[in-house]
Amino acid sequence: MAYVSSRKLSVLLCVMPIREAKLYSSSILINSSVLGLFHLDTSVVPPLIYALMGSSREIAIGPVAVVSMLISSMVPNMVDPAADPIAYTRLVFTVTFFAGTFQALFGMFRLGFLVDFLSHAAIVGFMAGAAIVIGLQQLKGLFGMSHFTAKTDVVSVLGSVFKSVRHEWYPLNFVLGCSFLVFLLVARFIGRRNKKLFWFPAIAPLLSVIISTLIVYLTKADKHGVKIVKHIKGGLNPSSLHQLQFKGPHVAETAKIGLIAAVVALTEAIAVGRSFASIKGYHLDGNKEMMAMGFMNLAGSLTSCYVATGSFSRTAVNFSAGCQTVVSNIVMAITVLLALELFTRLLFYTPVAILASIILSALPGLIDINEAYYIWKVDKLDFLACLGAFVGVLFASVEIGLLAAVTISFAKILLNSIRPAVELLGRLPRTDIFCEVDQYPMAIKTPGILILRVNSGLLCFANANFLRERIMRCVTEENETDETAKDRVQILIIDMSNVMNIDTSGIVALEELHNKMVSLGIKVSLSQPNFDLHLVILNFIFLTFS
Repeated sequence: MAYVSSRKLSVLLCVMPIREAKLYSSSILINSSVLGLFHLDTSVVPPLIYALMGSSREIAIGPVAVVSMLISSMVPNMVDPAADPIAYTRLVFTVTFFAGTFQALFGMFRLGFLVDFLSHAAIVGFMAGAAIVIGLQQLKGLFGMSHFTAKTDVVSVLGSVFKSVRHEWYPLNFVLGCSFLVFLLVARFIGRRNKKLFWFPAIAPLLSVIISTLIVYLTKADKHGVKIVKHIKGGLNPSSLHQLQFKGPHVAETAKIGLIAAVVALTEAIAVGRSFASIKGYHLDGNKEMMAMGFMNLAGSLTSCYVATGSFSRTAVNFSAGCQTVVSNIVMAITVLLALELFTRLLFYTPVAILASIILSALPGLIDINEAYYIWKVDKLDFLACLGAFVGVLFASVEIGLLAAVTISFAKILLNSIRPAVELLGRLPRTDIFCEVDQYPMAIKTPGILILRVNSGLLCFANANFLRERIMRCVTEENETDETAKDRVQILIIDMSNVMNIDTSGIVALEELHNKMVSLGIKVSLSQPNFDLHLVILNFIFLTFS
């Protein structure tokens, strides 16, 4: 069943790269004369390589707007595409080669752990923001606009929509797109209500493309303002191996652009992949993803492709239709190849509004308001990371949104490290188990003995002084609450079982604490330090007093 679903969906996905080729080459890419020609080739070779090496079941590989804009804005600084399109094309392929090389090296050196910096909260915010932005971008096709902004933030997109609606929108596009959008949403509703009709929402997008294409062809609606895909160049472009340039004045700059493109493409692909993997309940191997992305772009640079990565819009359609295997990428690539060779003329009358409605129908399920509310109730700082990703993607870009979320997550870790908790421990009645008194009120404190546990894995320069002052304050407060001299603190035991590492600042802080306690007539003991902690402290003492 998974294979059948993937196969049906892939036939739909083969049409989407054609629509995106027109979209990127006409409204996003400044240099449409070059990149627009190689867009469809990028939907053939890289998906096949990824299907063999990647670990995501839902991700759909192909060109994306952010990488396309990156290349089209940076490469012309070296060569003017209008003056020398051949040299420009060579630089684009070389950038793709360097991007693939860097991505493969990231995976080879096992830097996949960097993926873990994208928290669940960040992914929830990223998905919601990206869904809204992509949905707004589909208004261009839905209204049949010819001029649209190259920016992806919501302010620019809405401004472009309102500006264009007054002059160049065509009602027939809107009617056609909305009609099939309603059909797609109804199909999804029927599929959810009746499990026996699971296949209906899967084939609904394909039916929409076929029926709408026939309607436009039979009624000549393109003569009345309906935007269509129009002519697509047939066949694949030749090999680009001989066009790679590793000599000349632009090699260093090309490598730099390749590095930036590699990082941006990996960030987006892994964020998209992890988003849908978390929904399906499986783990995405970051190192494997980097290797797969690297080798597919290396292969792409040799076959007239530019940098490919995980496409959010196509992956959203993939997910919404129930695709569960990498078969979708394989069949999509083969179908695009066959379409390029045999059937490009049949797609001439496919309306752009239908393809926009297909993407729009896939987006509502990606905005999880309940999960965002749950994050708010559980952890306010986590919700802040979620909100940072959402606002950043919505009002700036995908990269800014992810950067904001990662920065907030790092700030949260840093805050917890700088101000760790110090817990008061007591013994549970009739046992030898010591637990936190606040959590277990029945725990008994031993008169004259104060037991504290440092709730931090690291005792370092960032939190050493805070912990020293916190422990001293606990001792002072304990002495103030005890009425008799017998109950006053005579022994301070510090449980170090949670501390995994310590630096010289931490050792100095412990030494100052010890000296202060001794001056007050209080003995100090460190309980359960691990072996590494023992060695560090002993080495420090030996070097200090030798």
